[in-house]
Amino acid sequence: MAYETDYTLLEQVIQMLAANKDNKFSRVIETVVNEAMKLERTQALQAEPYERTNERTGYANGFKDKTLALATGKVLLKIPQVRGLEFYPSCIEKGIRSERSLKLAIAEMYVKGVSTRRVSDIVEILCGTEVSSSQVSRLAKELDAEVESWRASPIGQIQYLILDARYESVRVGSQVVKQALLLAIGVDYNGERHILDTSVANSEAEVNWRVFLEKLVRRGMHGLRMITSDDHSGLRAAIDAVFPGILWQRCQFHLQQNAHAYVTRKDDVPVVSADIRKVFNAPDYENAERYLNQLVETYQKTNPRLAAWADENLRDGLSVFHIPENHRRKMRTSNLAERQMKEIKRRTRVVGVFPNAESLLRLAATLLLEQNDQWQNDKRYLPESKDRPALNEIYRKKVA
Repeated sequence: MAYETDYTLLEQVIQMLAANKDNKFSRVIETVVNEAMKLERTQALQAEPYERTNERTGYANGFKDKTLALATGKVLLKIPQVRGLEFYPSCIEKGIRSERSLKLAIAEMYVKGVSTRRVSDIVEILCGTEVSSSQVSRLAKELDAEVESWRASPIGQIQYLILDARYESVRVGSQVVKQALLLAIGVDYNGERHILDTSVANSEAEVNWRVFLEKLVRRGMHGLRMITSDDHSGLRAAIDAVFPGILWQRCQFHLQQNAHAYVTRKDDVPVVSADIRKVFNAPDYENAERYLNQLVETYQKTNPRLAAWADENLRDGLSVFHIPENHRRKMRTSNLAERQMKEIKRRTRVVGVFPNAESLLRLAATLLLEQNDQWQNDKRYLPESKDRPALNEIYRKKVA
């Protein structure tokens, strides 16, 4: 991801030296970063220049000049080039910092209560560009406009929908309350991932999830095969209301975790987990059903509570057997959405309490936009579907 809270080597040097605003420090930055890049190339190639070795993975191919303007002055970087291996030095960021990443930094500082004057000072140190308080305010407004434009853009055909939510502390009036951040990720018929939307709601009640899902439909989402999520009553009710008849896959990972609550002896957990995995890893639905019946029968005498729970719940995790086999492994859990929530948590943990719901949405949406852009340049998440439905066969629910 283009924007990281962990500083790169270049940023560390800037942090240490830029405040002095003395041109001689430009040469220090230049020397340190250029040497670091050469060392990184040698490590990537697993060979010194002109060294003959069986471990070599590629060949050095000179340097490409890049001028970087910092508050300390201009720095000439010599980016090492490589043949036979994809390589770009990690000690600098490709493109240094995207415009949206700069806006994300501004959004984070706003959330933390940093004044526009202080934000402009920080931008000048990081980017070598003087930015006024009014420009900072304008950038923040542009960020909000960009987020809203994304959240209103057409969606199109989506075959798999993954839903998740997490709670954050938000100040409402004189109180601090927990509010739900809702997230929808889709995978289209070409196998490409898309972050479709995020929203802040008071809770995961059916009405909030229903409004969220209906908005996806109004934006043109259609062609759904299956929805994957955890088992939340409000979410389930909303799915049934907005997408009746669509397969629902309960996250297999969470089912495994939930089963542990019905295991009385700690030593039995690995055995129970293995029995459940056998069901989930079956070659087809018929065998999964057979393994599930065997599991229920096995535990009816030794652990009737577990047997009853498994009989009632584990079938919710078998819908994935009705989609193409080469899609099942990645669609059987909600991990794709949870990884994004984990990254959001890494940022929001620093904030603690958000001053309002808008600031939470701004930060989360900007981060998700950055990830969505990166996905568009990645390889396919799933193999392309050969059985794309004809337009008249596509489930499409219209919402008034």
